Amino acid sequence: MKALVCILLLLETFVFVVQQQVDGGLNENEISQQISSEDGRQNPPKTDTLRAEASTDRQQYCDLGIPDIHAALRELTATVTEQKENIRELTTTVTEQKGNIRELTATVTEQKENIRALETQLREQQMFILEEMNKKDEEISNLTLSQVELRKENRDREIAFSASLMESGSGYIGPFTTEITLTYRNVFTNIGNAYNPITGIFTAPLKGAYMFRVSVYGHAGTAASVYIIKNGEKVVSAHDHQAQNPDALNSSNGVVLILEVGDVVYVRLWSGRRIYENQNIHNTFSGFLLFPLREQELCRM
Repeated sequence: MKALVCILLLLETFVFVVQQQVDGGLNENEISQQISSEDGRQNPPKTDTLRAEASTDRQQYCDLGIPDIHAALRELTATVTEQKENIRELTTTVTEQKGNIRELTATVTEQKENIRALETQLREQQMFILEEMNKKDEEISNLTLSQVELRKENRDREIAFSASLMESGSGYIGPFTTEITLTYRNVFTNIGNAYNPITGIFTAPLKGAYMFRVSVYGHAGTAASVYIIKNGEKVVSAHDHQAQNPDALNSSNGVVLILEVGDVVYVRLWSGRRIYENQNIHNTFSGFLLFPLREQELCRM
């Protein structure tokens, strides 16, 4: 610090001298005289003594500051050397950190690639799952439609009926001089409404194989005989006759018929024959669809 003050004082004196030379071209004697005159005007008579003391102090101060300058320079050099070493260490550290950063950057880039690959794989899996779900939904929808159609088809196939002659009371039917169609008015079952209790006629709503059965009951003395008729043609009969035995007459028969849509089946009482009915319900007519037939199945049969 002392060295710096000394140097500043010397520089100040040097600048002053140079400035005076530039301004007036004064020589050293003139400068000294001017300084002396100015000191005489501004200071009391003791100025020379004070100037001498100040000059002596300044010289001593500067002399004392020179060793301080060398020490400061040595200290500064050591500091600079230390800072250079620190800079080298910092440079090495920075270089190492840059390498670490590059490694981290490469790792991050690799991880990003992995993440993108995983995202792509996840999207593909999601698309696959969605496609599978859509397929399952479509299969379920088709299955549901098939079930609905099957139920509807099964409902269409649910054809069956059963009926007896009289809804109430008792009595004979016949004999007649011609054959008559019997009307079984007491309906027990008529699934599909293919049987008409007013006319006594069953009309086939589907092509298929149908089972029909008829039973008759009568009293001795007059035969009890009926036919199952298909489209006006006799198919099978149920007949019983006992001229001498007073016991009741009983007979039944059945048949499986292949019917087209619109074919009719009914029961006729023979001419001259008689049947009897009461609350015990002896005379019945029934039928049902065994299974529907397609055209090719009918051809094989």
